[in-house]
Amino acid sequence: MMKLIVQYFEWYLDKNDNLWKKVVEETPLLKRLGVTDVWLPPAYKGKKGSDDSGYGVYDLYDLGEFDQKGSIRTKYGTREEYLDAISSLQASGINVLADVVLNHKLGADYTEAVLADRYDEEERSQVLERVNIDAWTGFDFKKRNNKYSDFKWNKQHFTSVDYDQLNEQSGLYKFVDKEWSNNIDEELENYDYLMGADVDFNDDEVINEYLNWGKWYLEVAPVNGFRLDAIKHIDFDFFPLWLKALRQNKELFVVGEYWSSDVRALENYLMESEYTMQLFDVALHYNLYDASLLKADYDLRDIFKNTLVLNQPEYAVTFVDNHDTQTGQSLESMVLPWFREIANALILLRNGGIPCVFYLDLYDDNIQKLMELRSLKSKTVYDYFDDPECIGFSYNCNQGLTVLISNGEARFKKMFVGRHHAQKVFIDQLGNCDEEVIINEKGIGVFKVEAQSVSVYSLKGNEDD
Repeated sequence: MMKLIVQYFEWYLDKNDNLWKKVVEETPLLKRLGVTDVWLPPAYKGKKGSDDSGYGVYDLYDLGEFDQKGSIRTKYGTREEYLDAISSLQASGINVLADVVLNHKLGADYTEAVLADRYDEEERSQVLERVNIDAWTGFDFKKRNNKYSDFKWNKQHFTSVDYDQLNEQSGLYKFVDKEWSNNIDEELENYDYLMGADVDFNDDEVINEYLNWGKWYLEVAPVNGFRLDAIKHIDFDFFPLWLKALRQNKELFVVGEYWSSDVRALENYLMESEYTMQLFDVALHYNLYDASLLKADYDLRDIFKNTLVLNQPEYAVTFVDNHDTQTGQSLESMVLPWFREIANALILLRNGGIPCVFYLDLYDDNIQKLMELRSLKSKTVYDYFDDPECIGFSYNCNQGLTVLISNGEARFKKMFVGRHHAQKVFIDQLGNCDEEVIINEKGIGVFKVEAQSVSVYSLKGNEDD
């Protein structure tokens, strides 16, 4: 069965909606749409308690069980509700991907005195001053009282912070006795530091703790794989080690978030991490975003140019948007509404890569149709990338599947669908075009797409040979 991932959350979810319960309620829908994997948000307690998205990680062992940070539950529900959501999906044959955030920690319980160098945040080779600071690096999790783990985090386990409590000043402070990883993304000269208290992946205690936590997590929440957060900020040697240990007893599907529009950076990380995971095709996301901004000025023939799905499709997870690209978020680059149906057709109905549908698109009727039509694909595809404003592709398959896209005016295009469809009638399953298309004796039809739209044609009446 072809993989199809759904990211089942977005940034601005209301905590009162209780996502874990909604997952259980919506499992039948996800099954009907052909979803094979569901990516769930971070399930552990964050700095803001029940108001935290999970990316402001406080306690990795608190899945909504302990009264910490002002609540027992997380934004998405309680530990029991999380485990019920996993069980519901897996009982329907749907795999679960847990969101793993290991780069940083926030919401420390106490400060520690540290000698630090304050760096220029944009040019990280420049030290501005050396200063004594009080850093939020002490985590003792007293409310959990050593349940599941007695590991306590302190300044030994971090490299840097972004706030000095002593002088009440924000800045980038690297501890004098620590070094940032060299095996890291080179943006800003060294992009080890991202936020909060930056975890030191050169510390043996940290490595051992994360290995122990990973094994514990799989025992408690038997997920089928992971989405790995912010991997460009984590020493490139870490995840091959971590995943090798966790895969000794279980097969795991893993996709990493390496946020770069440069496909060369993505391919370099695949090599550096020994091809231990897939990567989100961020380069394709930005092509889709640019296409939505430029409309007819974007050459659709280049939509897959310089992307991971073109260069290494077996390692690409394609997506239109995610929680970070939403309006108001750190990587804001939301594909414009008029292009969203087109963009989803491009990731769902192509053979390359594994598509990941975003929560905000999941409940759109036509995008649900695209998800269902995905099952009609075959290996044999004919591309018609011959016009800067109108591209198409068709499959030689039993029920037929022909996709036509325009970012300009309405267009017609002749496309081959197979001689076995001669004299049969194709219709636009999305309802964007009303015209019926009769296939000629050579297996060719003349298909229409409306202005700035997408049409997906297959046999009228769902015929099958």
